[in-house]
Amino acid sequence: MYRKIPQYVFLVIGISFIVGIVGCFNDVSTANNNSNKSKKDIFQNGNFKLNTVEDLYQLLTFDDNRYPLISAHRGGASKGYPENAIETFQNVANHLPVIIECDIRLSKDSILVLMHDETLDRTTTGTGKVSDYTWEELKRLQLKDPYGKVTNYKIPTLQQALLWGKNKVVYTLDVKKDVPYNLLSNVIEKANAEHYAVVITYSANQARALYSINPELVISASIQSDKDLRRLTEFGIPDNRLIAFVGTSLPDDDLVVLLHSHGIKTIVGTLGNLDKKAQADGYQLYADFIDKGADVISTDYPLEAKKALDYYIRKRKLSSPYINN
Repeated sequence: MYRKIPQYVFLVIGISFIVGIVGCFNDVSTANNNSNKSKKDIFQNGNFKLNTVEDLYQLLTFDDNRYPLISAHRGGASKGYPENAIETFQNVANHLPVIIECDIRLSKDSILVLMHDETLDRTTTGTGKVSDYTWEELKRLQLKDPYGKVTNYKIPTLQQALLWGKNKVVYTLDVKKDVPYNLLSNVIEKANAEHYAVVITYSANQARALYSINPELVISASIQSDKDLRRLTEFGIPDNRLIAFVGTSLPDDDLVVLLHSHGIKTIVGTLGNLDKKAQADGYQLYADFIDKGADVISTDYPLEAKKALDYYIRKRKLSSPYINN
């Protein structure tokens, strides 16, 4: 004979079941939160693990297992994100370890600011020359995205950008002709950014002048022949202070072999024709550029290039002690 089960037992069982289900959902939610937190923490800890200038030298020294890098031209501007804006740098750095190429100009009161053009008209709500405005005046302007839409973002100073960029990005600083190297070096030193800032030069004489002011800085030098490298060597600039910009087309094999034999990595600017070719023929071309001698790809389309290089890196199981993967 079966005994009648009291109703309160069913009540207890029902409550236990509900608690168990809720607990399962809580576990899933917690796991998702932990996963999201883990991703967030990775970025907070930085995309790069660079603590000293020696770390930067090693990151930019060629070896057979080199980890290919992407340089975002003018910071990687896109819809809603202006060129040379910290918010744009953040947007790109959220997706990949990136070198940020940005442009440096001088305000009327000798503050270094991020701006490509000599004038404000194209990229801001201002008009006229950057050099005719004080920093107090410049910081009131708003930046425009590549389609001319006004954003809420402001012109940053170089110091602001450097302080933001620690552990997040490596900079290549395209310094315009009116910017004194002494002032540039002082700002980099004040921000303690020597271990993640590279300065772009366009001639051996510029490279020599910069090296004489601050021999710790890494220099992006224009090297398109063995003569260019020989001249830099004659000026006493060590190989580990150099990364070679080899132009906006793929370099010849002999130049690549020469530079790599010196431990010097190459930057290829895919701006213009090579970017257009990759858009037309497929983004896998960026990986082909790496195979043909590019160690760093400087592009207007960093997120598209990333798709190709991610596969390239995974397939070859590449890693770097200086990059958080």
